[in-house]
Amino acid sequence: MSDPTRQPGMALDFLRTTLPFSELPPDVLQWLARACAVDFMPSGTRLFERGRTRPDRLWLVQKGAVRLDGNGRDADMTGTETVIDVPELTDVRGEGASVGAVALLEGGVASANVDTVEDTFFITMPREVFLQLVEREQVVAQYYMKGLPERFVSKAFAEMRVRCEGLADEKGLYLFASRVGDLVSRPPVAAVRGTSLREAAAMMVERGVGSLLIQEENGEIIGIVTDSDLRKAVAMCMDYAAPVETLMTTPVVAMEAERPCFDGLLEMMRRQMHHLAVVRDGRIIGVVTAHDIMVMQGRTPMSLFREIMHQRTLEGVQPLGPRVVQVVRGLVEEGARAGAITRMITVFNDLILEKVLALLQRELGPPPVPFCWMCMGSEGRREQTFATDQDNALIIRDTDDPIVRRAAGIYFDELAKRAVGHLAACGFRLCAGNMMASNPQWRQEQAGWSELFARWVRRPEPEEVLRASIFFDFRAGYGREDYVDALWGQVLADVAGNELFQRHLAADCLRMRPPLSFFRNFIVEKDGQHRNTLDLKRRGGLPFVDFARVMALRCGVRETGTLDRLLALEAGGHIPAQLGKEAREAYELVMHLRLVHQLEAVERDQTPDNHVDPARMSDLEKQALKEAFAVAVRLQGFLRDLFHLDLG
Repeated sequence: MSDPTRQPGMALDFLRTTLPFSELPPDVLQWLARACAVDFMPSGTRLFERGRTRPDRLWLVQKGAVRLDGNGRDADMTGTETVIDVPELTDVRGEGASVGAVALLEGGVASANVDTVEDTFFITMPREVFLQLVEREQVVAQYYMKGLPERFVSKAFAEMRVRCEGLADEKGLYLFASRVGDLVSRPPVAAVRGTSLREAAAMMVERGVGSLLIQEENGEIIGIVTDSDLRKAVAMCMDYAAPVETLMTTPVVAMEAERPCFDGLLEMMRRQMHHLAVVRDGRIIGVVTAHDIMVMQGRTPMSLFREIMHQRTLEGVQPLGPRVVQVVRGLVEEGARAGAITRMITVFNDLILEKVLALLQRELGPPPVPFCWMCMGSEGRREQTFATDQDNALIIRDTDDPIVRRAAGIYFDELAKRAVGHLAACGFRLCAGNMMASNPQWRQEQAGWSELFARWVRRPEPEEVLRASIFFDFRAGYGREDYVDALWGQVLADVAGNELFQRHLAADCLRMRPPLSFFRNFIVEKDGQHRNTLDLKRRGGLPFVDFARVMALRCGVRETGTLDRLLALEAGGHIPAQLGKEAREAYELVMHLRLVHQLEAVERDQTPDNHVDPARMSDLEKQALKEAFAVAVRLQGFLRDLFHLDLG
């Protein structure tokens, strides 16, 4: 090894642009730069030997790269795993990365062999200086002891927001910074049960309100009537002396005053309504409308929502699908994160689906038997992005009548084929695996679906379970939700205690290994084949999706969304609270990177995809994503230990 030299200027320039030191005050940086040294190691130099080297300083890569090799694994014919001394690549670290921190903090020896892979310059920090810095500066302690701290994750989200052109001003944050309670300008107006429609209309005019809460004599709120309801009464020539409760909507949809305005807008769009009661301390304090949010926000998704709702032709619906991108882009500019963005995309996609199916039934006539259009995969998880395909199926009510069954077969064959085609025209790409309702295999009566899921769960075959895994994210998209409820009840009952099926799903989770690291413009994975781009869906997001699915099924959690599943698992004590929190943050970061990448593709008039070029990412984004990969590895380790899966 060469002799290190003191070059405070070079060290200071490096530390100013390298996490976590770039977060330190100028005076601390000056002190630190004077304590550091510059060192050079030629290619092929071994810095640490696993189990023997006890580092005396922190090594920061200033230029070049190092390779970390850990224990290899081998397995005999019985599948028993044995630790052997064959090096196994665990990481490649380039400029700005460090080695030796864990050993310095623990006072132990190196846990991996570390070799330079090319001529490399280092900034080195003496052990006593590093430990003093960790003790004095919380940001450094968090970085090296707890992974990427929350403030860095927030900065990464902010960087991605800036990358979207047409950045909104601070007023754009209104949907997320303000609460629905902020919109309440007056107490609610109520009328007692038995009030006539004429009296209700007069009361609304006199008080200047667009809605009335309906209450019992004892003050209990039982419903709500809006000005829109009264206009319908006039159009239907109803008796104005009729009691107001004949028109009321019940129960009243309410939201806590402290919830963000975004949640209020989303709830009104999802339920296709325009009034929302606001509750504080268990009492309704007022009613807000979609118009209230539109006026305060300035620009809002509500205009597109109304266009979809008012369409009367299938041809009129088709151009509206691509407009979702522009509406949701505004949410990214306003500071929304992936969880909120995908929820909004889902609301729009569900509205388009509902409109397409409703218009098709107007053309084809009513179905011979009731049905439910079932969403699966990312649709079922409510995690659709701008590069999503169709994963859907039909549940048809059981019938023993052969004539009705034949009629249903003809009707739903036509309905499904037309629906899939029109959805494709709206921007929902066809599924390459043909897992769509247009495929007769995925149009079944209730009994057929029950039998199919029972076979997957009770007699699992590895390849079939792998192919069918997206079906276990199913939810009702349109029609009879109770059909889906009954199917979920059966699935959770069958999976409970079925260790073999759970093990098959868990083993499938371990097939997709997250990338190990970034190295310059390359993604360095174990097989060393994936260069230049990273599939953020398969390599980045899939480990989280698979983990949440198998654990939710094992623990009887009915949620289908990945973030919702992780939250429910954490709340139920099924996974450690810290691991659950880190998993939710990491998955949302990966999802957000996907969305921003796809938005940039749309801006360039390119087809959005999931393959991101690391060269276009900032160092902070790379570091945050690397930490997300590390969380995915821990999730897979949790499954390996839980199910005793000794996979190499």
